[in-house]
Amino acid sequence: MIGTPRVHHRVTDSTNERTKQLALAGAPHGTLVTAEEQTAGRGRQGRQWVAPPSKALLMSVVLRELGAAQAHLPLAAALAACEASELSVPHIHCTIKWPNDVWLDGRKLAGILVEGRPQEGWAVLGIGLNVATTADEFPAELRENATSLAVAAQEEGPPAIERVLANLLATLDTRLGDNPDTIVASWRERDALSGRTVRWNGGEGTAAGIDESGALIVATPSGRVTLDAGEVHLLR
Repeated sequence: MIGTPRVHHRVTDSTNERTKQLALAGAPHGTLVTAEEQTAGRGRQGRQWVAPPSKALLMSVVLRELGAAQAHLPLAAALAACEASELSVPHIHCTIKWPNDVWLDGRKLAGILVEGRPQEGWAVLGIGLNVATTADEFPAELRENATSLAVAAQEEGPPAIERVLANLLATLDTRLGDNPDTIVASWRERDALSGRTVRWNGGEGTAAGIDESGALIVATPSGRVTLDAGEVHLLR
């Protein structure tokens, strides 16, 4: 099972950066890096990942020799984050905004960043999941778009970050063993964009699911478009 050996930082720049250095030095498959606080956390498209100290699960893991699973790693990781969140707070249901933002009640709960060197047989998977952050602790510009397990749990109180981590390592270990067809089918069941209007740098249309490779299908007046990378914005 992934998660050992583990390196834990009270403060670090980025768990992905620390994990990439370990991977380059030969760290084995499953090596885990966690932190209570990041000073330079980041997400997809170069965005900054912001979380108050000791309020979010911040982790990265070395993954080696993934083979065919490499292409579907972002989808598998998003599924694992959904499942771990639901194990931690049982009454919630998570969805996924393509390709791998985990949503809860229409707001972002977790983000995923995959980096590495596929040609050398390794990747670093980073996951940031808001656990104990209260609504007023999010930066003002994020309060309408971000949420946490604490917000969802309300009076029950948030689960312990270590419990969420244990759930995530278990669900991720399982999902990494799934075949691509199973991953795609499970992802489609959590698709937050299906049937909704989206815009990207090049057009606008109605999201129509993902294909077998994990690319987003969008129906436009001029026909179907397939997006295999980039950013889409939900309009309605």
